[in-house]
Parts: sequence; structure tokens; C-alpha cells
Amino acid sequence: QVRLVESGGGLVQPGGSLRLSCAASGSISRIGFMGWYRQAPEKERELVASITRDGNTNYADSVKGRFTGSRDNAKNTVYLQMNSLKPEDTAVYYCFANTQFRTYWGQGTQVTVSS
Repeated sequence: QVRLVESGGGLVQPGGSLRLSCAASGSISRIGFMGWYRQAPEKERELVASITRDGNTNYADSVKGRFTGSRDNAKNTVYLQMNSLKPEDTAVYYCFANTQFRTYWGQGTQVTVSS
């Protein structure tokens, strides 16, 4: 079992920044990819960023150049630095961790971009 605890969401003005964190505990050695999805009201969940164990990243086109994902394996934590935030980034952001057998999810953290 893997448990994921997220933090760092909130309300920010357009153009502002937020940093999300996701700490993993439990069967850490089984984890491969980690990263972030988001889901806006009445929209499907979309992949925002994925991060390999080596720190290689992949991003959705909508966030490239603005968001940066990173991973600290010593702390079993992944981060999502979000800059130049736009109202369309408003969503619940979910951390995920993939193992050979299943995907684990965090509880979600709300990010609201509004003036």
C-alpha cells in the first residue's frame, strides 16, 4: 500500500505562483512514475505532469513553460511548481503514484486562480 498526502493548494491571482507537494509513505520501493493530474468542474481528469524515478518529466501542452515537476526520492516527495497561473488552471489537483500493480491517488488539493 502507498499513501499520498498533498499540500500547497489555495487561492491565487492570475499571474501568481503556487507550489504543490505530495509526500508518499508505505511501499515506497514499489513506486515508479509519480506526478499530477487535475480535474476542473464538468471536465475530465487530465494529466498535468509525470515524473520518473530519475526525475525525467513530461507535461501537458497547456502547462509547458509554466509548470515544473520535480521529485526528491530521499524525502519520497514530488512537487509541482506552478508559475504564471491562469484562471483556466483552476481545478482540483491530484497526486498519483504508479506501481507495477496499481495507481494510488492523493486526496486532492484545490487550486483556484481568480482576481
